Parts: sequence; structure tokens; C-alpha cells
Amino acid sequence: MAAKKGELVPRPPKKVEYEIRFATTDAQKGWRDLVATIRNSMSDAWDFLTRTPLSTTPTNYRLKGELGEIQRSGKNHERWQHKPTMKGTARVWFYVDEHTVFLEQVHTSHPNETK
Repeated sequence: MAAKKGELVPRPPKKVEYEIRFATTDAQKGWRDLVATIRNSMSDAWDFLTRTPLSTTPTNYRLKGELGEIQRSGKNHERWQHKPTMKGTARVWFYVDEHTVFLEQVHTSHPNETK
């Protein structure tokens, strides 16, 4: 496929980085909405999720209880939550399969399930 003039050049991931993919169309919409409102924080979230998605920090951790596990394609995965900002209410729920981070849910405000 030929490139079009003005087409965005995607950032190539480093070999040690994780790939990020949408697991749902709702996650894609939520991500787009958050990028529109907190672009710099979402850029930082992208960097974190491609480099160290399984690191436990005050803004990135495993969900607990029933929310702590998700099944996809017959496999169980730990579900994680990432907060793009310390004080904001946005949340990104994801799981990791091999070297891919799957964005499962992207909430523009605090999800009711974790209140």
C-alpha cells in the first residue's frame, strides 16, 4: 500500500517494548476520548505501558477480587489498572498476553465496579 502525503508515521516499538492493542472497540473509543482531553498524560501512559506494564506502582496495579482476572481466547489473564493521572478519575484496564498489552476497558471517569 502506498503512503499518502501527510500520513502519520507510526512510532516503531523497540524490541524490548510491549506492543499495545485494543481488545474492544469500546476501549478504542475511550482511549481516543482520553487522548482528546489529557493528551500529555496519555502519552506518558503509552510510554509506561509499552515499557513496564507489569510494574506495581501507585498508578499501576492488579485489580482485586472478581475483577482481578479476565478470560480471553480460553486463557486466564491478570487484569491490571493504570491511572493516567494521580488525581484524575480516568482508568485503563488491561491484560498482558506474552509481549502484547491488550487495552480491555478505557474509562474516562472512575468505573463504578471499583468505587
